[in-house]
Amino acid sequence: MPLFDVNPDIAFAKTIATDFYLNPSYYELSKEKIFAATWQLVGDTDQVKEPGWVTPVSLLEKYIDEPLLLSRDKQGDLHCLSNVCTHRGNLLVERPCKLNDMRCKYHGRRFQLDGKFLSMPEFKEVANFPTEDDNLTKLPLHTFGKWLFTSLHPTFDADKFLGDMMKRVGWMPFQEFQFRPELSRDYVVDAHWALYCENYLEGFHIPFVHAGLNAVIDYGNYTTELFPYSNLQVGYAKDDDAIFELPPASPDFGKKIAGYYFWVFPNMMFNFYPWGLSINVVRPVGLAKSKISFLSYVWDENKLRQGAGANLHQVEMEDEDVVRHVQKGIRSRFYKHGRYSVKMEKGTHHFHRLIAEFIN
Repeated sequence: MPLFDVNPDIAFAKTIATDFYLNPSYYELSKEKIFAATWQLVGDTDQVKEPGWVTPVSLLEKYIDEPLLLSRDKQGDLHCLSNVCTHRGNLLVERPCKLNDMRCKYHGRRFQLDGKFLSMPEFKEVANFPTEDDNLTKLPLHTFGKWLFTSLHPTFDADKFLGDMMKRVGWMPFQEFQFRPELSRDYVVDAHWALYCENYLEGFHIPFVHAGLNAVIDYGNYTTELFPYSNLQVGYAKDDDAIFELPPASPDFGKKIAGYYFWVFPNMMFNFYPWGLSINVVRPVGLAKSKISFLSYVWDENKLRQGAGANLHQVEMEDEDVVRHVQKGIRSRFYKHGRYSVKMEKGTHHFHRLIAEFIN
């Protein structure tokens, strides 16, 4: 398969070839080359708040679809484990529950909450048993605030992806952020996952697509900052309403910040508003279909429905309309590459460079 070439100089660069979005081989290759090699959100500490709690999760359902579980053992330590019994491959935990240990309902194999093998009936005659292979596979687990991340085959340490976000907004009281299911929802978009991310990664389209957002955001001062495996778009408010009360230690102290829009490669968005946080996770579910989960965590109830984060659903509908049309457009025999705005599309260029790095 041909390699992707995206010039590191944005002034000369062309966008990534449309083969990446249209060729099913790249969709499959991205599972291992991109998604298995990076860090993914698997839950938060409230799902395993007390010792004994275990919660099953599926990593990128309908794409990688790896069955995992989060557990907090009797000592209070957190673990991310394979949710597949090491005897015959049965799923071990089916729903969140509190346990003393984990017992497979198929043949009774038992495991400690840290994944170590405990016992197995009718196995006295089995030679060289048990071994390390009889323990549940343990995955790396990274905590950012109250949010938990893992990687199937990490290429780099989690701090390379999430550390710059912590440096910038780590002053926020993350443990006070409460998940609000009634403010959260899933969207299914008829577009390749990367097209959705590209749209997020530039504010260039705001005055053309988002009239409501453009009314409160100072487009002229919109900025993008690049980090190795993440980037940040900063939205400044036009007035003093619905802005962050920044502490003196913040590098943005004295500025009218309406929103911090952090993107973490390849598919996670962390949108910080004065009311809290909207996490958007983009999950590929088909070559031209994506599922976007909006997870809302509220910090200050009084600031809901104000400012840049006032109407996320409306902004999403506007974004989806554009992205769906782009999905149709890139199939044209007359389109292979575009060019980048040096000022406004640094984030999209950065994204394409990372795709090329990981795929190549």
